[in-house]
Amino acid sequence: MSAGHGERLADWFDGRLGIHTLGRKYLRKVFPDHWSFLLGEICLYSFVVLVLTGVYLTLFFHPSMNEVTYQGSYVPLNGVRMSEAYASTLDISFDVRGGLLIRQLHHWAALVFVAGMLTHMMRHFFTGSFRKPREINWLFGWLLLFLGLFEGLFGYSLPDDLLSGTGLRFVHGALLSVPVVGTYLAMFLFGGEFPGDDIVARFYSLHVLLIPGVMAALIVVHVLLVVYHKHTQFAGPGRTERNVVGTPFMPVYLAKAGGFFFLVFGVLALIAAVATINPVWSYGPYRADQVSTGAQPDWYLGFAEGLVRIMPGWEITLWGHTLVLGVLIPIVVFPLLLLFIGVYPFLEARFTGDRDEHHLLDRPRNRPVRTAIGAAWISLYLVLLAGGGNDIVATRLHLSINTVTWAVRTGMFVVPAVVFVVTRRICLGLQLRDGELVAHGRATGVIKRLPHGEYVEVHEPLDRARLHTLTAHERPGELVGHEQRRRAVAGPVRSERGRTPGRSG
Repeated sequence: MSAGHGERLADWFDGRLGIHTLGRKYLRKVFPDHWSFLLGEICLYSFVVLVLTGVYLTLFFHPSMNEVTYQGSYVPLNGVRMSEAYASTLDISFDVRGGLLIRQLHHWAALVFVAGMLTHMMRHFFTGSFRKPREINWLFGWLLLFLGLFEGLFGYSLPDDLLSGTGLRFVHGALLSVPVVGTYLAMFLFGGEFPGDDIVARFYSLHVLLIPGVMAALIVVHVLLVVYHKHTQFAGPGRTERNVVGTPFMPVYLAKAGGFFFLVFGVLALIAAVATINPVWSYGPYRADQVSTGAQPDWYLGFAEGLVRIMPGWEITLWGHTLVLGVLIPIVVFPLLLLFIGVYPFLEARFTGDRDEHHLLDRPRNRPVRTAIGAAWISLYLVLLAGGGNDIVATRLHLSINTVTWAVRTGMFVVPAVVFVVTRRICLGLQLRDGELVAHGRATGVIKRLPHGEYVEVHEPLDRARLHTLTAHERPGELVGHEQRRRAVAGPVRSERGRTPGRSG
């Protein structure tokens, strides 16, 4: 029987592109099954939603700062002079069918995208999946997070409302604080004196063309490297450094991924439909002589705002140049906090001497120092985030804004140190508990009297899978030494069978 048209077409492409060979190799690729892997998919699907909604919005948005007199559906602003960018944003919100829903869907997707990237990155950090051979892919993910922060800044600056204009004033001041070249940088970006006439058009080009293109390329390379290096997996029976236990990409994983995409899309659409975000009509158009009350950036840049707000207004003069340290120091610390997370894999490899390949993930408790560092970094971010809203915190809690500011200044140094020590001790304590479980089994709550009159609690031995999970790691030397000292003092411990268990782990 002769081959059909479809089969001949498939053979034609396969003979020139090798599609069948590639499909046979990669469509059956195994993916581990664990809920934490969904975090990366949330990032990817949120990015897809951003692209789709962004394309729709570009059809109606006018990135121009030319002034017009508004005569539209929002009556309170009729007759008000404003930029074309702001007027077109109002038109999208009130006159374009479905425009407000798409605007809010785009903004909510951006927040979830950045939140997903940060959470996804922290999952990789705490489980140690950034180790060899995945350091480069970690850097690609870190670049995506870094670019996402600025992509969000450029995006919510486009409507040219009073809130986004206040944020641009902050950007302008930060540029001016750069020694020697600050004035030139500000003039180059804004095209003249603040606010200039070109900033919206320039941010628009960066927001819809340059940065999304770079991010899309990074996502493609990031995913390809994941496929090339294969997925990491948590330790368990049958799982080694040389295999992957899970479900095949086609058809099981593909079906799950497709369903999850529509779930993410649906949840974002539901949030956009019921929760208002960035109501630009309430703020009014931007004017350089006005400042929005209670102005706050989106959450992911709140820690940068906090750095500026808690910094004393220090200035020094050197060789005729005034250095505004109250702004210069925060804009230097801001990228350094992010840079530390980016280069951490190389720092850990340098100080631990670990040069081996790793495809099995760590339980965070088994790496107490790394876990403590990550927890301290998150606590520092949260403290600075509170500092970025010090006026809101003071108003809501009926406190002096100076009290809140000084509390954040103190907490910036004290809280991360305390969190580091406490987290490390918690991890060591959890390891000790795991050691007890391995040695004695799970406590059943049943008390038994031995023939010679001693009462002991009956322990149920753990199954082999649980034992494998609890023991498949290297234990810190200080913990082993602590347990040995404890046993030397307490003497041998009797199990319910009357035996002395050996050292666990």
